[in-house]
Amino acid sequence: MTDFKDRERGEEAKFVFDGENAFKVAARRNRLLGEWAAGLMGLTDEETDAYRKAVVQADFEEAGDEDVIRKVLGDLTGAGCEVSEADIRARLDECATEARRQFMSEGR
Repeated sequence: MTDFKDRERGEEAKFVFDGENAFKVAARRNRLLGEWAAGLMGLTDEETDAYRKAVVQADFEEAGDEDVIRKVLGDLTGAGCEVSEADIRARLDECATEARRQFMSEGR
């Protein structure tokens, strides 16, 4: 019985660990997307820092990526940047790959 309980606790700990890592990678991905969008809008370093944080915060509005895409698309359109939703989705995928690479290279 102890072996089963130990195994169960181990599985629960792995589930929590994997969830925390997925959250960290998603936040990093969103920061990278925010940095890219800030560059397109020509924001200053201080504005870029604030914008990256705003993009990360946008991800808490609803489940999935639609809230982030909607925010970035609206901001870029409002700034007069010609970018499509497909462009943002493609960049989001690139940022996800880069975020995972960065996260793994940190040895976490």
